[in-house]
Amino acid sequence: MRWILQPKPDTSTIQRLAEALNVDTIIATLLVQRGIETFDQAKSFFRPSLEELHDPFLMKDMDLAVIRVQKAIDNNENIMVYGDYDVDGTTSVALLSSYLKTLSSQITTYIPDRYEEGYGVSYKGIDYADDNDISLIIALDCGIKAIDKVAYAKSKGIDFVICDHHRPGGKIPEAVAVLDPKRQDCDYPYKELCGCGVGFKLIQALAVGQNQTIDDLVLYLDLVATAIGADIVPITGENRTLAYYGLQVINMNPRIGFKAMLSEVKKKSLTITDVVFMIAPRINAAGRMKHGLHAVNLLTEENLETALQYAAEIELYNSERKDADKRITQEALEQIRQNNEEDRLTTVVYEESWHKGVIGIVASRLTETYYRPTLVFTKSGSTLAASARSVKGFDVYNALEACSDYIEQFGGHKYAAGLTLLEEQYEPFKQKFEEEVSSTIDKKLLVPEVTVDMEIELDQITPKFYRILKQFAPHGPGNMSPVFMTEGLTDTGYGKGVGADEKHLKCKVQKNKVAIGAIGFNLGSKCNLIAQGQRIKAAYTIDENEWNGEVSLQLKLKDIN
Repeated sequence: MRWILQPKPDTSTIQRLAEALNVDTIIATLLVQRGIETFDQAKSFFRPSLEELHDPFLMKDMDLAVIRVQKAIDNNENIMVYGDYDVDGTTSVALLSSYLKTLSSQITTYIPDRYEEGYGVSYKGIDYADDNDISLIIALDCGIKAIDKVAYAKSKGIDFVICDHHRPGGKIPEAVAVLDPKRQDCDYPYKELCGCGVGFKLIQALAVGQNQTIDDLVLYLDLVATAIGADIVPITGENRTLAYYGLQVINMNPRIGFKAMLSEVKKKSLTITDVVFMIAPRINAAGRMKHGLHAVNLLTEENLETALQYAAEIELYNSERKDADKRITQEALEQIRQNNEEDRLTTVVYEESWHKGVIGIVASRLTETYYRPTLVFTKSGSTLAASARSVKGFDVYNALEACSDYIEQFGGHKYAAGLTLLEEQYEPFKQKFEEEVSSTIDKKLLVPEVTVDMEIELDQITPKFYRILKQFAPHGPGNMSPVFMTEGLTDTGYGKGVGADEKHLKCKVQKNKVAIGAIGFNLGSKCNLIAQGQRIKAAYTIDENEWNGEVSLQLKLKDIN
C-alpha cells in the first residue's frame, strides 16, 4: 500500500481551535483537516442540528413537485411510488410511500424486476400504471435519463415527478418536476444527497403544507441513514446531519422491519458501519435474489410477527447471495488467470450464466484482488449487462462515456456504474475500455493507498482521547475514521495469524513501556514482519475490543511495514 501522510494544517489555527474547545492539539488537528476551524463549526460537527437542514424549496422544481403531489392527494388520484431495487431505491420507496399513506389511501409501490426490466424506469412499469388507472408516478433514485419513458408515460396521460441524485445526461426528461441536486441549473446548496435523501427533501416540502415540523419527520431518518451508508455518498454537511439522527432512530426507536432484521444482533449501539454490513446486505439481497418489493414490504410492515417472517425469508435470500457471490468470484479469478490478464490495467470478465444480482459484489471483490477498474458482465435477455467498480481517484463513469459508441445504455457515479451492450460489442468494448483507462489513469492509482491523518505515540491513546474520537462519527467519505501512524513499534512476542488460513494478524505492540492490542484483517501474510522483535511502523484506526465482558482499546491495523 502507498501511505499518504496528510499535510499538517496551519499551527496557529490548530492552537486557536484547541484553546476554544479545550481539547488537545491532536483533536484540533483532526478537526482542521476536516475543514472545521471555529467553535461554531465544531459545535455543528459534534452536535448536528436538524435546524441546519436546508430549505427543501431551494431545490429546482420542488415547488412544482409539491403542487402536483398535493393536487393528486386532493383529487384522490392513484399515485405510484417507483424506485430502483437496491438499498437506496427500496428505502426511498418505503420512505415516501409510508409518508404519503398518512395523507392518502390511493398509494401503491412499484420496484422493477431486476431480470425482466433491468435498472430504472421501465415501460412495463408505465404499462402497469396505465392498466391500474394511475395518473402520477413518483420515481426515486432513478429517472434522470428516462427521457423516452417519461414521454411514453405522458402519451398515456401519466405525469412524472423524478427524485434522483445521479448525473443527468445532456437532456432533462420532460416530467412535471425533476428533483436532482446534480442538475446544472439547480442551486441547492448540498449536491451529495442520495436518492432517499432527495425523497426526504420532498416529504420535508410536503410537510410544510400539512403544518408539520421537522420533528414530525425524524422517524423516517432511519431509512435515510441506511441509504447514505449503503450508497457510499459523502458523510458531510446535510448527509452527516441526516445520518446522525437516523442512527439515533435505529438505536432508540427502530421501525418494526429493522427490529425483525436485528432480532439476532446482540450489539448495544449500531454504527453506520454496522448498518452497512448488517442491514444493507439483507435489504439488497431481496432485489438481488428474488424481488425488491420484498424489502419494501419488510421496511413498511407494522406487525412484528409478519415482519419476522419477511426477515426470515430475506435471511434466506442473503445466504443464497453469499454462496453465489463466492462461487462467481472464484470463477472470475480463474478466467483472469486462464486468459493471462493479470497484467492489464482493467478487469473485464463475462460468463452468460453468472447471477445478475451479484455481479456488482463480484466486481467489488475483484477490485480488492487486482485493484484496478473492473467490469463484470452477464447475459441479460438479448443483451449483456455489467456492473462497474473503480479505484480511488479514477472516474469510471467518464471512462465509460468515452466508450459509449459500444454501449447501449449506462448510468451511475464516479466509482460505481451499470451498463448494457450487445454481445457482439463485448470484445471491441473490452479493448476500448482497456485503451481508455491505460491512456488516462495515473498509474499510482493502481496501488491501494492508506491516508494517514497524523503520527501519534501509544501513550496518547487514552480513554478520554477515544471518547472524543468516537464523537467524530458517523464516518464515511469526506469524514473517514481518523487513521494514525506510529513508528518504532515491536511485538510483545505473541503475534500470530488467526482465522481461516491464518488470514488475519493478531498481536500486541509496544513502545516506551506502553503496550496495546492490535488486529489486522487480511494482514496475516505480514506475520514475518513482527518476528524476532523487529521494529515496525503501523497505520491504524482505534476502536474498542470486547472480550469476556471486558472492554479495552485496540488498534485496527490498516497496514504495517
